[in-house]
Amino acid sequence: MPELPEVETTCRGIAPHIQGHTITAVQVRNGRLRWPVADNLAQLLIGQSVVSITRRGKYLLLSTPTGTLLVHLGMSGSLRIVPLALAPDKHDHIDLVFNSETVLRYNDPRRFGAMVWTGQPVETHPLLKDLGPEPLLADFNGALLYQLARQRKVPVKSFIMDSHVVVGVGNIYANEALFMAGILPTRQAGTVALAQYEKLADCIREVLGRAIVQGGTTLRNFVNESGKPGYFKQQLKVYGRAKLPCVVCAQPLAEVRIANRATVFCQNCQH
Repeated sequence: MPELPEVETTCRGIAPHIQGHTITAVQVRNGRLRWPVADNLAQLLIGQSVVSITRRGKYLLLSTPTGTLLVHLGMSGSLRIVPLALAPDKHDHIDLVFNSETVLRYNDPRRFGAMVWTGQPVETHPLLKDLGPEPLLADFNGALLYQLARQRKVPVKSFIMDSHVVVGVGNIYANEALFMAGILPTRQAGTVALAQYEKLADCIREVLGRAIVQGGTTLRNFVNESGKPGYFKQQLKVYGRAKLPCVVCAQPLAEVRIANRATVFCQNCQH
């Protein structure tokens, strides 16, 4: 699944091509996504200019003068800027055509993504209104994590992956941040000290920031806007490395399942 760095990479990549441009056509080849695409999407969008494109959690927000298009890439979705003349592939479900004769093309083999329109203030939309803070902004910090974790018995990995606590810390980056912070992912969230949460918040920020700079993680189903894979996977220290030597102490890395997600850690370096 594309995680926050992949979504942010996509946002930054497509923005220069569509921001300030006007949508001249909308083609929906298959609107059966996670939620059905609105039958009147073309009517809502044609003639609208894209004022801005931003990210909230794992949602891309294409803002126009009359409303906002929320885009989620789901498990396997991607957005690409392609020439108008380029024929669509099998899983290219939606095209937004711009007056610049470029196309924003949505591809999603598994169709777990979404394109949802709202004419209301976007921050009040049910998909966004209860989300936690952005991990790269100032209102996310260790003190917040510590306060929210009081009396929580869930594993700390599950805690930081809860979008009501903080958005965008998916499985890969939760593994990496916890290793960097030296915290066992299986520990109950309520037993982690304030100083440890302060370090963990810094590590989450560093891991995500580094991934964004490097273009997102190379996942089988993710490509960036130019069709090239991201490169962060080359830098992963624990995820996908079960039984291999720890990069710090050389002990074999352990693996367990937490909430049915692969969780890799070092029993020597993490406590």
